[in-house]
Amino acid sequence: MSYQLVGITVLWVFLFGYMIVASIDFGAGFFSFYSVALGHGNRVHNIIQRYLSPVWEVTNVFLVFFYIGLIGFFPDVAYYYGTALLVPGSLVIVLLAIRGGYYAFNTYGSSKENNKVYMALYGATGILIPAALSTILAISEGGIISVQNDKVVMNWAGFFTNPYTWSVILLALVSVLYISAMFLSFYAKKSGDDEAFEILRRYALAWSGPTIAASLLAFFEINRQNPEHFQGMLNHAWMFVASFVCFLIAVYLVWSKGRLGWSFIMVMLQFAFAWFGYGRSHLPYVLYKQINIYENFTNDTMAIALITVFGLGLIVLVPSLVLLMRLFLFDAKYVRGGSAKKG
Repeated sequence: MSYQLVGITVLWVFLFGYMIVASIDFGAGFFSFYSVALGHGNRVHNIIQRYLSPVWEVTNVFLVFFYIGLIGFFPDVAYYYGTALLVPGSLVIVLLAIRGGYYAFNTYGSSKENNKVYMALYGATGILIPAALSTILAISEGGIISVQNDKVVMNWAGFFTNPYTWSVILLALVSVLYISAMFLSFYAKKSGDDEAFEILRRYALAWSGPTIAASLLAFFEINRQNPEHFQGMLNHAWMFVASFVCFLIAVYLVWSKGRLGWSFIMVMLQFAFAWFGYGRSHLPYVLYKQINIYENFTNDTMAIALITVFGLGLIVLVPSLVLLMRLFLFDAKYVRGGSAKKG
């Protein structure tokens, strides 16, 4: 396998890891506020907080690795995406700051009262951050960024009026809520909290249909935006069929209250097949017709160094995350709300 393929594969793995871990985090924030607003926060809020307390500090490590690696492997990304990501990137930074402020206030503050204004801001960031980040995928299909007189020009009017842009944003929103609800259903069941489980199970089933509908909408909108990419997806159709099969199994296991651990594994496989199928069919472009992984790749020396560092990063990060979950999330006393401490 060439350095180019190894590099883009490593980056795609990091982004997939972020997509799963961050989706649980973002969706949990939304459901936390939503449950409080509906009046059954006490039945769900504690389960969500027991999940968030140990893991929120490490969620964005995947994203940091990805962006550093993207620019390292493909230096032209900074030139083309610098202008395009100025607005959504700045928005994400502000939203992350608000989210981090809530974590600090809620976890370390002396007051035990949950201010609904803070909760509303926290819940809103859970859907606004993935919406802002998803715009990168819409831009990557081409037709939005152009170079005129050696200057990168962003067609904002075309971006905001493009149906594909909104189909991607919609898919990001419903996917976040679906992934999070599926995991939290499993976590509530493991904690022995049947009341919270029934509420979260209903959330999971409610968001499963919109997730598939939004996936189909984005799939067919790609045909209008980038027919070449759409054809590539058809050439790898088996990956999307496998994704749909995993979706059916996951939803059935939650509906039947079966093996919920396996249901979330099916969710991860569902998105893994779709994510890597999408990425494989998008090659060789990072930005359609402008950034090619073979033509805009860094030199071999830098590539070897980056692959080594990022490989070691995965070796350290993934086991660390698993260990963190075993010590806190799936510790018998902690998962049942015993004597574990926050932070």
